[in-house]
Amino acid sequence: MTSLTRHVGVVVLPGFSLLAEACATEPLFVANRLEGRPLYRLTIFATASGPVASASQQALIPQAEIGEVDESLDLLLVCAPGPLSGSVPEALVDWLRRLAGGGVLLGGVGGGTEVLARAGVLDGYRATLPWQRFDAVSDAFPRVRLSRQLFEIDRDRLTCGGGTAAMDMMMTLVGSQHGPRLAERISEHFVLERIRMGDEPQHVPLRARLGHAPESLAEAVTLMEANIEEPLTTHELSEHLGISRRQLERLFKKYLQAVPSRYYLDLRLQRARRLLRESDRPAGEIALLTGFSSAAHFSTAYRNHFGITPREERLI
Repeated sequence: MTSLTRHVGVVVLPGFSLLAEACATEPLFVANRLEGRPLYRLTIFATASGPVASASQQALIPQAEIGEVDESLDLLLVCAPGPLSGSVPEALVDWLRRLAGGGVLLGGVGGGTEVLARAGVLDGYRATLPWQRFDAVSDAFPRVRLSRQLFEIDRDRLTCGGGTAAMDMMMTLVGSQHGPRLAERISEHFVLERIRMGDEPQHVPLRARLGHAPESLAEAVTLMEANIEEPLTTHELSEHLGISRRQLERLFKKYLQAVPSRYYLDLRLQRARRLLRESDRPAGEIALLTGFSSAAHFSTAYRNHFGITPREERLI
């Protein structure tokens, strides 16, 4: 453990999550308070002068512009919206590359992971980001080893899924730098039951969402989620599970208020909607990736479900 004060910078881009930013920085302030000494010093950066508006339109006043301070930084976190609105400023890309070359720890919070990926400083690293952006970013940056975990700490890179995952990531970092007991005390300060591990999934586990539903129902939904491109029939699902089709339909009606085929279609169309919004794939390709035999069939199903066509979805 070191007695030196670590300098942590946070870059906020317009539309960032105020919750995620606070979850990333508040544990550092609390660490200082609990230890009675300045373990961490914080500087908020922006790409231009003036306040930066969060997604909820609450403004954060930066203390410096990017590049003004870098020689003393130990860690730089990037907080950004996901998906990113527009291109990443070239000055920020250059600064991130310079810091990476100098051995500074770099972190991405929420859409900040995508910023790091665009700067090329995540190539060859494990990283994570909000699950809604996984497919689009995975396609765009194949050299980044993306996961769907809560957070990833891989050598000198830290990334998380945003939201409260930033707090778990930062408490884990504090624990690695100043001992697990301090991390536990920070968790207690925030009235948290525990510090979640990085390898926990971002999604609420299906079993938790279904409560006391039979295991066969959870297995059925898991099979559906794993077979989006080539959907299984209700008969095939029931055979996989070793129950009758009628039993399966009763389970879906009781616990999910839907017939299996309708629930399955909703899963496929929700996947298609994310791909339309977050990738540049042609609609015909998305149709095939989500189990539709033709673009026309896909368009009709999409319009019936969402009230607009895939083409109209991309214009929103």
